[in-house]
Amino acid sequence: MKMSTPSEKPQIISHIHKSLNYTVFDSKWIPCSAKFVCMGNFARGTGVMQIYEVERGEVHLVKEIEKAKPIKCGTFGATSLQQRHIATGDFDGNLHIWNLEVPDVPVYSVKAHKEIVNCIDGVGGLGIGDGAPEIVTGSRDGTVKVWDPRQKDLPVANMEPVEGEARRDCWTVAFGHAFNDQDRCVCAGYDNGDIKLFDLRNMSLRWEKNIKNGVCCVEFDRKDISMNKLVATSLEGNFHVFDMRTQHPTKGFASVSEKAHKSTVWQVRHLPQNRDVFMTTGGAGNLHLWKYEYPAQRSRKDAEDVDMGVAGTLNLLQNITLSTQPIASLDWSPDKQGLCVCSAFDQAVRVLIVTKLNRV
Repeated sequence: MKMSTPSEKPQIISHIHKSLNYTVFDSKWIPCSAKFVCMGNFARGTGVMQIYEVERGEVHLVKEIEKAKPIKCGTFGATSLQQRHIATGDFDGNLHIWNLEVPDVPVYSVKAHKEIVNCIDGVGGLGIGDGAPEIVTGSRDGTVKVWDPRQKDLPVANMEPVEGEARRDCWTVAFGHAFNDQDRCVCAGYDNGDIKLFDLRNMSLRWEKNIKNGVCCVEFDRKDISMNKLVATSLEGNFHVFDMRTQHPTKGFASVSEKAHKSTVWQVRHLPQNRDVFMTTGGAGNLHLWKYEYPAQRSRKDAEDVDMGVAGTLNLLQNITLSTQPIASLDWSPDKQGLCVCSAFDQAVRVLIVTKLNRV
């Protein structure tokens, strides 16, 4: 691991701090706006979505929506820039899609899982990734399901354990490889350290790996390109960056790992404007900003003359401690480079500005 020199280092500035009266699990920027939505649960056991607008260095509450069940996760990934509908997963296993302008009744609703929806991702919307708009959900019930909102009730893909195999709690899901209208992959991470890569085109398990600790978050650097890099974070302070360009038949993908946070690495989020820069969020309330440096050659021949990948190196650009509690979610603004929103279990949401990103 390398460190940047002070003069060129980006700075992470806590621009706005807002205390909340509920536990917030996820926060997302509303595309093409200065607004973000926070999702969570009130102490009385109901769910809540709050929409805030950033204006003149402050955040103003625009709308508060209370729902029957606590809301665990949300994504705008399968919507259009015109509609900007958010898909959410809740504690009762429901997948809902909401029009935030008229949020009384969902525009789409399905009982997706038997237990809590832990994680969600979308693709095919916002002009990102070719093909149909789809949503993937992962649950404590051990299944990963892909949904097309244009089709009611049944998932278009259902990845579940084979008979006799233990059902593992799925903590994280991510779309990738959506570079044309046929190809698409889903990566899922589980509580026992398993990472599974599902090829949706061939409906097959393409690759699996165990990183020995519960997988808290997986994310491809970009969804709309041929697979390039995948970051997986874990329960014990480690994260792994896999080079997804070259898959060796027995060794899989080359990777580099880093023990960065002294606690759980809750999330990883790549900078939309630069796929080699990403932020990790920690259980001790800290953020670490990284840049991945590619090797001189990304593949080489093994002893049998078979191509195998070569991992790069990681450069820690900056870090900051914001809270005494875990930072459970972070989302970069898709529109303004360096702007992000994060939420922590101290019942607060923060708007951050990261400077000098165009120099890294």
